[in-house]
Amino acid sequence: MSGGTLWHGRFASGPADELMAYTASLPFDRRLASDDIVGSRAHVRGLHRAGLLTDDERTAVLAALDTVAIELEVGSFTFAPSDEDVHTAVERRVTELAGAAGAKLHTGRSRNDQVATDLRLWCRRELREVARRVLALQQVLASQADDAGAAYLPGYTHVQRAQPVLLAHHLLAHGWALARDVDRLLATLERLDVSPLGAGALAGSSLPLDPAYTAELLGFAAPFDNSLDAVSDRDFVAEALFDLALLGVHLSRLGEEWVLWTSEEFGFARLDDAYATGSSMLPQKKNADIAELARGKSGRLVGHLTGLLVVLKGLPLAYNRDLQEDKEPLFDAVDQIRLALAALTGMIATATFAPERMQAAADAPTSAATDLAEHLVLAGMPFREAHAVVGALVREHLATGRPLAELAAADPRLGEEGAALLAPGVAVTRRTTPGGGGPGPVAEQRARFADRLAADADRVARG
Repeated sequence: MSGGTLWHGRFASGPADELMAYTASLPFDRRLASDDIVGSRAHVRGLHRAGLLTDDERTAVLAALDTVAIELEVGSFTFAPSDEDVHTAVERRVTELAGAAGAKLHTGRSRNDQVATDLRLWCRRELREVARRVLALQQVLASQADDAGAAYLPGYTHVQRAQPVLLAHHLLAHGWALARDVDRLLATLERLDVSPLGAGALAGSSLPLDPAYTAELLGFAAPFDNSLDAVSDRDFVAEALFDLALLGVHLSRLGEEWVLWTSEEFGFARLDDAYATGSSMLPQKKNADIAELARGKSGRLVGHLTGLLVVLKGLPLAYNRDLQEDKEPLFDAVDQIRLALAALTGMIATATFAPERMQAAADAPTSAATDLAEHLVLAGMPFREAHAVVGALVREHLATGRPLAELAAADPRLGEEGAALLAPGVAVTRRTTPGGGGPGPVAEQRARFADRLAADADRVARG
């Protein structure tokens, strides 16, 4: 390839330094290099099949691409000042190695369909890796749930103690939310499994190319249906960013609870030293920085999604340079999520719980107030009336300090049978409905969750 830009033949002078500095994408799209080479190999084979490259030319260009791949892998590849993006850099080096044959690499191809292909290849690999890391975190939650045994803690609404639930039930609640994240990632992977290669700049080509052939070579499920749509579609990037943002929100909620649980006020869990930080000033401190950053970085992920949607909303067909703004948020979102998943997985795997603190908080008599009301319901009282009866007892307990069990025993509608429901450890055993937080339904849930993990691991591995 001769020096200068890919469009130098149309212009009488070279580009201004300011233009190149502002439009260059090489600093971030160079991470697409391996995918660019994979796409280029398929394109070369497609050109050969169409009679546009001789056998010798195909061999020379493929060999040059192999050399470039090795140079990139070992770090010996040298980027030139004229390389505005990774596609330019690869084509330049291939032409240096293969000569005139290398100059045919871009035949029938635009950077528009080239980058769309590269980005789908990248997403296909990286999103599946994210799904694997989500599964690893789910496995840790499941393992901790199995080890938790009969330990229980208060369940909260409005960050106020509500009803006691088994610790296993609480951990698996996060596990099921993460299962939906795996579902979303796999659904996005299914939708992005379309090859744009062959769409050209926007309208296809007059050359005898076969997009279905290159799609098959690249392992895509299908070629594009419409060339305009193929080069301008970034739905898959927006979907990926949504999946990652919602996953980040789920990690943020998980992190928020661990910040609370590991505080002295709660004392429900203790972090391993390797997964906590200290203070530069306060010697006694042990901070849950991983959990805090999982909470904080969720805003960054939501911002990436919002930013891309704003970019996309006003774009006419087909390709516009605005679409260059799709990569940095996507790359950063994947990087941040992968780091968060690894750190949280390690943090939770090495943490220990304090069942005695949890159970002391959960055994507050008022946590069983609903059980008193339901006891009256079983005796025939309408729930709204039962709610008022128990609410009055709770009010008297709080106002006078008299034990709630004593007040319940003295009420003829409850008596000793009702008071017995307030004994420590009783209320958590009374959640018996399917999916509930008591021992019976949680045992069934743990088995279902194990089955779901195995099925999802198989789905992820099949890709």
